[in-house]
Amino acid sequence: MWEYLQQDYFALFVIICIGYLIGNAKFKGISLDISAIIFVALVFGHYGVIMPPIIEKLGLILFVYTIGIQAGPGFFDSFKKQGRTLVVMATVVIISASLLTYLAIVLFHIEVPVAIGLLTGALTSTPGLAAAIESTASTGVSIGYGIAYPFGVIGVILFVRLYPKFTRANIKQAEEEYEKSSEEVFPEIFFKHFKVENENVEGKSIGELRVRTMTQGVISRVKKNGEPHVPSSQTILNQGDIIKVVGTEEALKKVELLIGSETKEQIPLKKGYEIQSILVSNANVVNKTIREIYQWTATYHVTITRVRRSGIDITPTPNLRLQMGDKIKISCSQAHMQLVTKIFGGNSKKLSDTNFFPIAAGIVLGFFLGKFSLNFGNSFTFSLGLTGGVLTVAMILSRIGKTGSIIWSMTGSGNQLLRTLGLMFFLAGVGTKAGAQIVETFNQYGFTLFLIGGALTLIPMMLGALVARWVFKVNVLSMMGAYGIDDQYTRIGCCGSDDGNQCTFYCLCNGLSGCNGFVDYLRADFSFLGLRS
Repeated sequence: MWEYLQQDYFALFVIICIGYLIGNAKFKGISLDISAIIFVALVFGHYGVIMPPIIEKLGLILFVYTIGIQAGPGFFDSFKKQGRTLVVMATVVIISASLLTYLAIVLFHIEVPVAIGLLTGALTSTPGLAAAIESTASTGVSIGYGIAYPFGVIGVILFVRLYPKFTRANIKQAEEEYEKSSEEVFPEIFFKHFKVENENVEGKSIGELRVRTMTQGVISRVKKNGEPHVPSSQTILNQGDIIKVVGTEEALKKVELLIGSETKEQIPLKKGYEIQSILVSNANVVNKTIREIYQWTATYHVTITRVRRSGIDITPTPNLRLQMGDKIKISCSQAHMQLVTKIFGGNSKKLSDTNFFPIAAGIVLGFFLGKFSLNFGNSFTFSLGLTGGVLTVAMILSRIGKTGSIIWSMTGSGNQLLRTLGLMFFLAGVGTKAGAQIVETFNQYGFTLFLIGGALTLIPMMLGALVARWVFKVNVLSMMGAYGIDDQYTRIGCCGSDDGNQCTFYCLCNGLSGCNGFVDYLRADFSFLGLRS
């Protein structure tokens, strides 16, 4: 068996298999999940099974890139809304952890590379570790990371579980506030029927009234003289007509003010017309606005009543851009439905196909961005580094969405697969490398490093939590979700949701700690204070 473990590829998947078995075990509802791989890797590394560096580097790049791709669309919007709060929270965590690291070096005489590794491990900052390794070229960084990482995982789980009890937070009230804020971002969509009563509307077309632009509501059906009609921008409204409108509660209130009172009278679907939900899988319509789509399909009298994205219904406003994987509900004639379906795609199999050119191109661009540096005298150089460059490029490209025929975004399933694969490779690589010297380091420092790792995990989180709650009045569930963002699924699971604030907090923390300039600053600061790296 030992000779088989000398084969890198075999040992890699043995570590992953055992890690998954351990990670799936639960104790009082808590499981290590994918992070258990690093524990197994530490043991294998201690017995001489070491992964080649390319495994760790490849896993890191894939993981960071996919995180950036997923976070990108919501990052900039969240930053506009709560940028100040998120930046302050991230800064409190990073600065307090850095100060504690400095105290650990002074009081316990820990080597600087090991201390920086403890810092990145306690914060479970994968980009920070990569920047530290790149800047220090020391194996001590990986050792410190391997020691502190378990505390970073378990500590946050315990913090999220125990914080509400210690602070006596009203979770039920927090849930109501959180749901209310979520509804403000993605309000529920309804439909109502209205009777045309406003004399100012008489004889005007839907296009002239600009109903969609003024109210954000969508007129999906019109009944004139008892006969149902499919509306278009040229449809004339007269007093006594009945219209069916789809939109948010606020949009429907605006329609009532513009058109007339609500009525219980229903409008049947026009004969020869049907309603279908179509999956967007055609690259030609991706990143196109609803307004542009209507211009394309004007001859087919298509009406888009709602867009479903990541499990959330969105009102199809004129400026809304379609994304790959969106499911749109449309009303169209049966004769044109097949052709309209082809326009949007409607091919679920195509969504499972992952185009690797945008992924490879994005990583290459991130590599070059990471190489760009700014010099501030002889002692300090700032650069994003490999991981910072890849993360930044991924977020920007994901925000752009499409360049020509190239679609930068990824489907949820494809993103999750690559992210998981990258994280598994990274944990196996860094774990075996740290395990090779973990016993020697333990003999040198004893349990001190473990205690420091625990302190670096909990104290910055506690300080950040106090600032978030008492200064910015952040909802306790949002705060715990933000701290739950991490490099493994026990804590990164919320990144798969649509809470852009949590993903934004992750990118800010890891963007700060993942820059080579940040690590160089620490080293320069420690050297200035008489501490050698």
